[in-house]
Amino acid sequence: MRSIVVAALLAASAATPALAQDNAPFTGPRVEGIVGWDRVSNNGHDDAVTYGLGAGYDFPMGGAVLGVEAEASDSSAKSCIGSATAADPRLCAKAGRDLYVGGRVGTVVGGKALLYAKAGYTNARAKASLDDGTTVLRDSGNYDGVRVGAGVEYALGTNAYVKAEYRYSNYEQGFSRNQVVGGFGFRF
Repeated sequence: MRSIVVAALLAASAATPALAQDNAPFTGPRVEGIVGWDRVSNNGHDDAVTYGLGAGYDFPMGGAVLGVEAEASDSSAKSCIGSATAADPRLCAKAGRDLYVGGRVGTVVGGKALLYAKAGYTNARAKASLDDGTTVLRDSGNYDGVRVGAGVEYALGTNAYVKAEYRYSNYEQGFSRNQVVGGFGFRF
């Protein structure tokens, strides 16, 4: 019995560096910039550009890579109707900043690519304005939601990587967004 336990411990210790080595390009702290397509929907939709900064920490867990991440982004999404006169007031709606905190789980494929799924909490700001030619009224609100997504990260070396990701966010009051983003980042 004792020799079986010793053999199991030796096998586990021999396998651990191999697992860490397989996941090596995808572990530790990271920072990244993202840019991509943003479709904001709420009784209609607007296609725009999203851009932002993210940070995270990934660690190996068996054959998988687990991570925590945070992101702050903005969007060029803006829609207006009307001409800013008393007879035809101009009403504009704009997507504001979007904050995200969540986690991801992935698997390394071919030693240089990480396929992952993600989920977490997101909070977006929306802004509105009404201009009748003499007075401009402004308002904004924050909306809580859930984000899910999937992506692939490709190691360019031991520290740099590129990524592509699809994500869907569903907020309060019928507000949602679909995004496809690309990113470039560094690990430390």
